[in-house]
Amino acid sequence: MALRVTQGMIQSQLVNNLNKNMNVMANSQDQLATGRKINKPSDDPVGITYALRYRSEIAINDQYQKNITSATSSVEHIDTVLGQINDLITRAKELTIKGVSDTSTPESRVAIAEEMDGIYSNLITLGNEQLNGRYIFNGQQTLTQPYTEATAGTKDVDNGEIFLTLAPGVNISTNMSGNVVFGTSADTDNLFTVVKTIRDAFNSNQADVATSAMTNLDTRLNKFLGIRSEIGARANRIEMLENRSEDLNLTLNSLSGKTEDADMAETITKLQTQQNVYQASLSVGAKIISPSLVDYLK
Repeated sequence: MALRVTQGMIQSQLVNNLNKNMNVMANSQDQLATGRKINKPSDDPVGITYALRYRSEIAINDQYQKNITSATSSVEHIDTVLGQINDLITRAKELTIKGVSDTSTPESRVAIAEEMDGIYSNLITLGNEQLNGRYIFNGQQTLTQPYTEATAGTKDVDNGEIFLTLAPGVNISTNMSGNVVFGTSADTDNLFTVVKTIRDAFNSNQADVATSAMTNLDTRLNKFLGIRSEIGARANRIEMLENRSEDLNLTLNSLSGKTEDADMAETITKLQTQQNVYQASLSVGAKIISPSLVDYLK
């Protein structure tokens, strides 16, 4: 038995086809407007899974990069301050050598003592150095001033470390305790104590006391050079992690773009083709259904 095709069936099929063409055009227009080929899960169920994964990994890596920026700032600042402390230690050593010389007079030693006093004050200032309003040499007690001229050398500061996560499973300390830099109160080579001892020795013209203290100054200087090397090693590792994070960010964004981003030239071409198909559908439909229905569809 032959299937009877009615005018209503023809009209219904035409409407369905026109709607499909309009939906296809609407999808292309969405891609042009957003620049993405995936605007809802139904656009690409598999692709959206990868897209969400890449977005998550990019967000995590962005946080690592923020931590790296913070760590870099902290470590570089510490290195700068350590460089200034190193200059003071070197100058203290030069003055001490000059002061213990047999050619130095009591008057010249008093003058040296005055400069040593200035070095001591500058060491206190550097020991209380801050970054973003936080003390860099007081461990985790960053809001508490670590040193005063009266207590430096006799009072220890906090030893707590401040770690930042710079990569999965990679935590790096971004601070350094003053106990490590200047020495603890129990250390015979505590920098504050040694400088004060040398200062007072020259004030009282006791070259032998200054000579003995100079040995402790040398010990502290050797330790200090090791500390600077450690900070340099941290800075190098942070730089390596920064480069790795930047490379990863480029890779993730590239993968995300390939998954989500629309090819604009291709999409424009598609849309033009789809518009031509739609217009052709309207033209053909006008010939097979009544004008009143075609007018309604337009």
